[in-house]
Amino acid sequence: MEPTVSIIVPVYNAEGTLTRCIDSILNQEYNDFELLLIDDGSQDSSGAICDSYASADSRVRVVHKVNSGVSDSRNLALDMARGTYLQFLDSDDWITPNATRLLVETAEHYHCDMVISDFYRVVGKRVSHKGNIEEDCVLTREEFAAHMLENPADFYYGVLWNKLFRRSIVESHHLRMDTHISWCEDFMFNLEYIRYADVFFALQVPIYYYVKTKGSLASQGMNISKTIKMKLMVFEYYHNFYKHVLDEADYEKNRLQVYRFLVDAANDGIVPPTILPGSKKLGEERSQVSADVLAAEGFLMDDYRSRKLMDYYLEPIALKNDLTLDEVRLLMYLTQPHHSSSRKELADFANLSLRSLSVLLQKLSSKNYLKVENKRSSKQLQIVFLPLATPVLAEISTAQGNYDRARFAGFTEDDLIQYAYFTEKIKHNMQKIL
Repeated sequence: MEPTVSIIVPVYNAEGTLTRCIDSILNQEYNDFELLLIDDGSQDSSGAICDSYASADSRVRVVHKVNSGVSDSRNLALDMARGTYLQFLDSDDWITPNATRLLVETAEHYHCDMVISDFYRVVGKRVSHKGNIEEDCVLTREEFAAHMLENPADFYYGVLWNKLFRRSIVESHHLRMDTHISWCEDFMFNLEYIRYADVFFALQVPIYYYVKTKGSLASQGMNISKTIKMKLMVFEYYHNFYKHVLDEADYEKNRLQVYRFLVDAANDGIVPPTILPGSKKLGEERSQVSADVLAAEGFLMDDYRSRKLMDYYLEPIALKNDLTLDEVRLLMYLTQPHHSSSRKELADFANLSLRSLSVLLQKLSSKNYLKVENKRSSKQLQIVFLPLATPVLAEISTAQGNYDRARFAGFTEDDLIQYAYFTEKIKHNMQKIL
């Protein structure tokens, strides 16, 4: 049976970071993938590290070859790939545990040809969230290209590793990396792919940790004449892309924007080494889990594990919709049949103080997710969800399904029946006391 995703990682002298990269892939909660490690003639222990993973996990396939560059390595992997989708990583980066699942779920839900995601920029021990498109909807090729015009040389659009590609498009048009250039080769592949793709979706959840800072063309030893020639060649390709995607009238209207790429490209497409405003200490960008408590015994530990697992599935919803985790949790509580008729009862059900509940309700109300109605004749509280909340509530419902699937993984039908029986029995025991 063919894997759903082919994950491609070119490897060259990466012994210091390779284990972190591969572990982040093999520890994905989504596991229907193959991992293609292409050792590009490494002179350190990278090849041996790749082989050790391949011997321990049947999903890992390794190729050792003479050094010929990252583009040639990716092309070889594309020839080998069997998945429905293609995902790329660089060997000195890593991904979040839910990265592949979120990409695939988005692609399949919206029938996408490309999913593009936000990412984390890592500088030393600091990390910042980087994205570009804020539209939370399906985009056509023309709409996606219009967003790209606003920041033509942005890493968000130029790189491979924050995207999911449909392999059938790559193969039917025999798209490959240009091995004759060493600058913007990823971007040129993306441009060619976009020409044949129809449906796009921008996932506003950072799922990739980018730490590599490539050198400029000058630092690669390339002379001025060759550098200019290469940049002009890439620009000509970019220019032709927009002449193909836009009709004549739209092209003329946006011609100056297209030519902006020449100015932005003068920076070699490098992400500045300085950290962005709003950065956090690495490790604090996501909610934390105590490994010791996860392994501990006791009913309080069970409650902790359950809460953290639910947070794990709710957190991407918060990131995607610019909400706090507390706000998403409250929205989830409000969808449950809690039968709370007052603020006090709702606060008790949601395990919040009255003040915290009031603040969260006020925030969600100001963001047009809900309307709070207090009946003057009583202390009853009525919550009305507004249209803006509909897609978020649908995502919460999906998160609850993922939460249950994770908890009951490996259960047989008899196991589930027994679990339901004992859970109901425990509930009745508690009701007698309370």
